[in-house]
Amino acid sequence: MWKHFVADYLSFSKRERTGIIVLVSLIGFFMGIPFLYPFFINPNPTDTKIFKKQIASLSIKQLDSTKQFQRLSVDGKYKESDYKLSYSRRGEKVALFYFDPNTASIEELKKLGFREKTITTIRNFLSKGGKFFKSEDIGKVWGLHPDEVERLIPFIKIKNSQVTHFPDGNDFKKKPLIATTHSMISIDINTADTSEFISLKGIGSKLSQRIINFRDKLGGFYSVEQVGETFGLPDSTFQKIKPQLKITSTAVKKININTADIELFKIHPYVRYAIGNAIVRYRAQHGIFSAVADIKKIVTITDDIFNKAAPYLTVEK
Repeated sequence: MWKHFVADYLSFSKRERTGIIVLVSLIGFFMGIPFLYPFFINPNPTDTKIFKKQIASLSIKQLDSTKQFQRLSVDGKYKESDYKLSYSRRGEKVALFYFDPNTASIEELKKLGFREKTITTIRNFLSKGGKFFKSEDIGKVWGLHPDEVERLIPFIKIKNSQVTHFPDGNDFKKKPLIATTHSMISIDINTADTSEFISLKGIGSKLSQRIINFRDKLGGFYSVEQVGETFGLPDSTFQKIKPQLKITSTAVKKININTADIELFKIHPYVRYAIGNAIVRYRAQHGIFSAVADIKKIVTITDDIFNKAAPYLTVEK
């Protein structure tokens, strides 16, 4: 039985043996090609000099971005030699160097890559008594992109302390002589621009623009409390800045309820479409109003709505 099994499964014909020999030979040939390759083809030598120079250049740039920068010149001004990093943006050369946003000149701000409008915003902010107290305050400047803020913060050095000599001989320790505090700046909420609102603690570029947009839609503020109604303004932040807000004039833009159409009513935050439509329909049915208080006859106008909207309404031509 076993002999028949071996004969059936382990014996090969002459043709099969020839095929096996050819197959094994081909496998051996292809396996040996990688070892024979260097004898037939001489590879061109690779020049690594250019590659090494590029690596060295990258290493230098990385070192420049982290090492200590040179000090200012004797007169306290920045020189061209103080620039450690530079690149091109929109065809203009932009340099990075230490600067104080409270004292930097227009030319220095331009070299740092600030746009004309942004420089104007900063100058207006400083001219009205504003001040940058820490490097992160630069992020409150309206029109400055987040990536630009991230790029500039490491190079901001605000001068609020001076070098003091200590008995141990360490001349590089710094001791603030006067504690830095935020000056109490008072701004008129009906005339302030974005830079003035940004000078308030807790108010960034987005909130400052929202306050101004809300003011424009209302037609002006008649009370400081109205600022607290700005969308997205936390009450805790409003309570902190409230002592710094003032109104020198309560004159606001008014809507004539006897002539205004629904389009004018619906854009006012205190009236909107529903109340404006009710006023227009009541006027069409009962005639013109003799006094602003007459709108209280409309069922949908509550005392709360009337008290908020009345200062913006009039019956005078």
